[in-house]
Amino acid sequence: MSKNKSLIIIIFVVVAAIVALQTFFTVHQTQQAIVLQFGEPKRVIREPGLAYKIPFIQNVQTYDRRTLDLDPPQFEVLLTDKKRINVDAFARYQIIDPLLYFQRVTTEATARDRLGKLINPSLRAVIAKVSLQEVLSAKRSGLMELIQKQVEGDAARLGMKVVDIRIGRTDLPEDTSLSVYGRMRTERERQAREARAEGKEIAQKIRAQADKERTVLLANAERDAQIFRGQGEAERNNILGRAYGLDPEFFAFYKSLEQYQKALIGNETTMVLSPDSEFFRYFGNLSSNQKK
Repeated sequence: MSKNKSLIIIIFVVVAAIVALQTFFTVHQTQQAIVLQFGEPKRVIREPGLAYKIPFIQNVQTYDRRTLDLDPPQFEVLLTDKKRINVDAFARYQIIDPLLYFQRVTTEATARDRLGKLINPSLRAVIAKVSLQEVLSAKRSGLMELIQKQVEGDAARLGMKVVDIRIGRTDLPEDTSLSVYGRMRTERERQAREARAEGKEIAQKIRAQADKERTVLLANAERDAQIFRGQGEAERNNILGRAYGLDPEFFAFYKSLEQYQKALIGNETTMVLSPDSEFFRYFGNLSSNQKK
């Protein structure tokens, strides 16, 4: 009898444990839950903590309340400047209404597919209205905000909120890339030619200015030299004039020496003059003095 009683107690404890496990459940801080009864939603649990349900009749569907990432497929867009680019965008979203989310999309895979089909057409429509320069400039953030506003309403009807949309990468198709790179190379070559031409022009101006300054310096130096020579000649003539006044005979002798120096240049100088020429006047006097 005691054995039967113990068995009953054990069975009761096991059943109670199973019932308790089927009744109570925990909602984590990163989760939100819907209690379902035969597949129909009965209530939404948004707050974390311990919750309950009717065992064996009700079950729980949990959803992430954190910000989730979405990476839609890459697509090609024709811009207003007739350039084609491959756009690789990404989005971040949250599940804000678990009940709507369950009723409209149910699973995460379906949610990603539906949200991607909302975002990609809006991206394509907005980007197709701008040029490549605008896509690559600071205006891109404004384009992303516009796209986000366009999909907000449709996303909310699915129980989701689009937190952010960004273009992760924009690539040119291969043929367009070659064309763009070719134009860039041509432009850089043109700029290099202009820079070289400008450098040559500046160099020519510098050389012309240097030649001009050199000519001015040489002219000033020649002018100063002539002034100094003139002053020297004047001083020399002044000295010679004073010497002539003091001793005319010595002055005449000195002038004769200058004439000899100018006339008798080199070892092969030949002069034909009369012995009593005035040019040799002092030579004659020298010979007479030696005889005496």
